[in-house]
Amino acid sequence: MATAATSDGDRLVYSREELLESDACFAPLVAGGVRCHGGFDADGAYRSPRTRHRAPAIRAWQARLAHEGAALVEIPRELMPPQFPNVAQSKLLVREGVREPIVRALTIISIVEGFGAIIRDVEVPDLDALVREPLAGTALAHLRGALFEAHARDESGYRDEGGHKQMWEAARDLAFEHPRIPGDVLMRMMGRGRRDGKRERAFPQIEEKLEALVASMTQVLVVEVFAMGTFAWGEALLSDPEVSAEPEAAADLVRFIRSDESPHVEYLRTALSELRARQIRTLSGGEIAGRSVVDGILHRVLATITSERPAQQREDVRRDLIAALHAAGRPESLLEPFEALATPWTPPDRTGFEPHAAGV
Repeated sequence: MATAATSDGDRLVYSREELLESDACFAPLVAGGVRCHGGFDADGAYRSPRTRHRAPAIRAWQARLAHEGAALVEIPRELMPPQFPNVAQSKLLVREGVREPIVRALTIISIVEGFGAIIRDVEVPDLDALVREPLAGTALAHLRGALFEAHARDESGYRDEGGHKQMWEAARDLAFEHPRIPGDVLMRMMGRGRRDGKRERAFPQIEEKLEALVASMTQVLVVEVFAMGTFAWGEALLSDPEVSAEPEAAADLVRFIRSDESPHVEYLRTALSELRARQIRTLSGGEIAGRSVVDGILHRVLATITSERPAQQREDVRRDLIAALHAAGRPESLLEPFEALATPWTPPDRTGFEPHAAGV
């Protein structure tokens, strides 16, 4: 049976209440008139929410993995497509009076953050029955009701407390002085997200709910890792006084969100790494290496995102930009200098999680 602490004495088992607990703050964070999560200590430093126990717990689970000789899943940064439009392109548009595409982009980010709340609805099956090795004292054992719930509250807020959705909205409104929001943003996002038919299973030999759990976690992990580029873009853009009405306050909100996201990346990669280091029971009574399942699904997710998303995003932005140029009374000739500032990028040939490398 697993111990409740590492060899260094760090705890491995936590209650739901502990993993949802925040540090006491000297002053609250108020953004756009909304009391948001987190706050400031007596020295004025921002403290992320729900990290009083969650942060040391993640460190302890990762230390246990390292002690057992298991590697943490690492998403290669070279797989991350460049932000489009990039900082230079975005600044060009704002300086030329074409703000709508940037306002739209920031609004989309805030909506996506709000959608993050659905992670609390991801079903966690009976992992003890589906995995050969014990799971006590692991991140996997704390997903249901604690880690997923903390993640959901961080993204969309909780009760009367705002989260990342409200913080991105406030950053946008500070920088662009409460701009008019395109009325079709949400409907177009919903339309693009529709899929026909049932997802094709990659590992039909294992419990379907377990495969669905791994697929959900890998998708969220990849989105969170790739969002680092979005944070860098937002901070660089909104901190520029040439384009931002409140450069310090708007950029600070992005920095706060960025620090809040770190536990999301770390608990997801920890839990996936724990499963990767174990054996999964098959429906026929056999076993399959967790590494085969985790790596196989990661490869699928990464291959799709790196091959399809950049082209789709570029097409969407360009279409919106042409409409925005017309609405702003600007000539389409602005497209030429805009395109000249684009960041060239070619997707890598390999994801690093290919089935043949993972032994699938």
